[in-house]
Amino acid sequence: MSDIPSPINAPRWFDPRARRAGSWAFIFNRLSALGLTFYLGLHLAVLNKLAQGEQAYNNFVMSAQSPFIKIGEVILIAAVVFHGLNGLRLIFHAFGGGLRYQKPLFIFAVAVTVLIAIAFAVHLFGI
Repeated sequence: MSDIPSPINAPRWFDPRARRAGSWAFIFNRLSALGLTFYLGLHLAVLNKLAQGEQAYNNFVMSAQSPFIKIGEVILIAAVVFHGLNGLRLIFHAFGGGLRYQKPLFIFAVAVTVLIAIAFAVHLFGI
């Protein structure tokens, strides 16, 4: 009965000590999906700058050179890569192959995401 969702059990939902790889993958997948959905709205707003004229778009492009925007781009790339790799892990799991390899596949997805995000950041910031 203690596993039934209720407001009384809510603090346990946020306890990271009891999480396994599958739970972390689920949490990160949902967070990356929410982030990508938020980005889609921002992307459409920026594309709206094209309808406002060339000068409005050029002003945005100039402001997009700020470090804040560039860090956001690195986070975006990380979210896209992780969401895609975790989706492949879930497909593998759906066909019966993922339960035994859930933790190694999650670690692989995180590691590849970190490596690609670092490589992108090095390229973007010209380090």
